[in-house]
Amino acid sequence: MNSVLLLLVLTVFYLASASPSVKMETNSLDASVENSAFQTLDLRRPHTGSLYRAIPPANLSGVEVSVIRLRSRTLWRNGTNFRGFTLPPRTLPVPHVRRLAIVYQNLGNWSSQYYSMPGYSLITPVVGFKVYDASNIHSNSIIKLGLKTSGNPISIQFDALLNTSGKPSTGKCAAFYANGTVHLSAMGSAYTCYAQDQGRFSIIAPIPPETRKGKRGKCWVIGLALGFAGMASMCYVGFMFLRMSRSKKVQVMERQADDGELFKTVWVGGSKMPSATVTRTQPVLENGGLT
Repeated sequence: MNSVLLLLVLTVFYLASASPSVKMETNSLDASVENSAFQTLDLRRPHTGSLYRAIPPANLSGVEVSVIRLRSRTLWRNGTNFRGFTLPPRTLPVPHVRRLAIVYQNLGNWSSQYYSMPGYSLITPVVGFKVYDASNIHSNSIIKLGLKTSGNPISIQFDALLNTSGKPSTGKCAAFYANGTVHLSAMGSAYTCYAQDQGRFSIIAPIPPETRKGKRGKCWVIGLALGFAGMASMCYVGFMFLRMSRSKKVQVMERQADDGELFKTVWVGGSKMPSATVTRTQPVLENGGLT
């Protein structure tokens, strides 16, 4: 039984360490970013084409949020650029609206809490943008829009966000889309990535095999330690169970003895001793008569 428990502990621990870590849900992140961006627009009288800094809630400290409001015809005619993103001309929101808001996000030190790729590490923070209907910024409902590019792709410039500890020369562009898919592509010149739609993006680099082996070996050591600890715990529990069983058996035997024949007691000196009832056999004469 102990060997089976040990095997189960090791298997569960290995699967947990080998599979990608469970990430936080992005729905709550999207809602917080949307609310902070539209509160900024609501409190101001925003000028078309101006980028405004929004203040995210305290639980997302370190996340940068900005919002820009545009006319759809301006986006179609001229495109726009902000915080390293360039949306080319001939880009339209879907469905068509008169005005739209583009909300920029830089997840900063929260990037790895929301996104990861097995076998890769993030070289830059995760940045992205989403498009919303801004025809009525005082409305209580926030309507998400699609985006259609008819000309050149959207470009994302990462040179200002590169982590010097990484290896951008071996990096790849990672696009994290709302439906949960991840698209990897080659990085362009000057640390530029390209996309056809809104989403979140980062540059990632493969983890060296030596590092992965070291982490895997460490996981096995921890797994073995947990397995031995579990086995020791099971042995202790088994010992205590056996001890309790023996104690209970002794109690049952004592109870059975107490429920048996009762003996009278007599005092012998200063001690109380059990005494059986004396039954004398009556003498019988040879002729069968009693004395």
